[in-house]
Amino acid sequence: MDTPAAVRGQHVQSNGVALAVVTAIFFMWGFLTCLNDILIPHLKAAFALTWVQAMLVQFTFFGAYFLMSLPAGRLVAAVGYKRGIVAGLAIAGVGALLFWPAAQAHVYGLFLGALFVLATGITVLQVAANPYVALLGPEQTSSSRLTLAQSMNALGTTIAPLFGGLLILSAAPRTADELALLPHAEALAYRAAEAQSVQVPYFGLAVALFVLAVAIWMFRLPTIPGVEGEAATGRGRLRDALRHRHLRYGVLAIFFYVGAEVSIGSVLVNFLSMPGIGEGLTEQEATRYVSLYWGGALVGRLLGAALLTRLDPRRMLGVFALIVMALLAVTMLGSGNLAKWSVVSIGLFNSIMFPTIFALAIARLGTLTGQASSLLVMAIVGGAVIPLAMGWLADHHGLQVSFLLPMLCYLFIAFYAWRGSRHSG
Repeated sequence: MDTPAAVRGQHVQSNGVALAVVTAIFFMWGFLTCLNDILIPHLKAAFALTWVQAMLVQFTFFGAYFLMSLPAGRLVAAVGYKRGIVAGLAIAGVGALLFWPAAQAHVYGLFLGALFVLATGITVLQVAANPYVALLGPEQTSSSRLTLAQSMNALGTTIAPLFGGLLILSAAPRTADELALLPHAEALAYRAAEAQSVQVPYFGLAVALFVLAVAIWMFRLPTIPGVEGEAATGRGRLRDALRHRHLRYGVLAIFFYVGAEVSIGSVLVNFLSMPGIGEGLTEQEATRYVSLYWGGALVGRLLGAALLTRLDPRRMLGVFALIVMALLAVTMLGSGNLAKWSVVSIGLFNSIMFPTIFALAIARLGTLTGQASSLLVMAIVGGAVIPLAMGWLADHHGLQVSFLLPMLCYLFIAFYAWRGSRHSG
């Protein structure tokens, strides 16, 4: 018979293997989400879009989080974390496949529809995987554990710009003025070819998602005693979860954080290739700096996972938010290398924010964790709303001025760190 110590050792080992397996999910959704930063300048050129129209990519993608989070929460509650993860991967795979007919038809609306389906799958993954990792061990190390898992998300966001720059932005872009000088048929052919260049990359991603779904299905993931079984009975209710002050403010903090992070990433390629900023960088060359932006998040999460086991998560979150506000001020007021490196450096300090906010917001919620997770994932709709508002500012007041909006978002995150995340009782 196994001794209690042996049973505990097997449990820890099982949790460790499960954590390693689930981190592959974090990599995939980070990769797919960050690829939008490459799609935006690509489709902006292919369809001759304004900034507001181009930001509909993020509006559609992150709007799915708002519309589909509650259905995703009900799905995960009904089938459990493992089957929820498999379902999310399969739905995302279908969305990636839909890029092929969208590109073939050369219709912007079909691209947005494919993105919505893809994002629906990622929404299910977020609802299932984030709380699963946070609960897969002691509560006092949940921020550290989720930050470590999110480092794989950051690895995906680091690689995606290089992948997109190589396969999607490889052709030399033509400006609207250059296209106006071409014969109408030739201009249409150029735009059609630009749209179709996404077909093979997204088909490959669909295959990878389906393969990963099968692999997860075949792997035996441990259940979470006292949480997963209760979630399936549907006992917890959203209004009960929202009675907790730290969750209410956490929902807003996720909204503003994701909105700010996505807004900055969405405009980086165009910002870095502006005269006076990137010193003649092409859009393809600028993707390398986008990769550095997300690579900073990877480095920060690996370091943060260790630091959060020793330091107060609230204090780290607050200090990092203030540093990002200072970097955004330099980005707005500076030029050349100063502005370029200040905006790229933001990724390093973004690193711990999402996992730390998420872990703080679901702390001590017990059987309400599933409902809280759905609300927090719904708040990712900030990635739809804030970029659209930033696009409006960029159209009317210039791209550099528009960085004021994410600066205000980080101000709220600083408030959440110091005051809003405290438990009311």
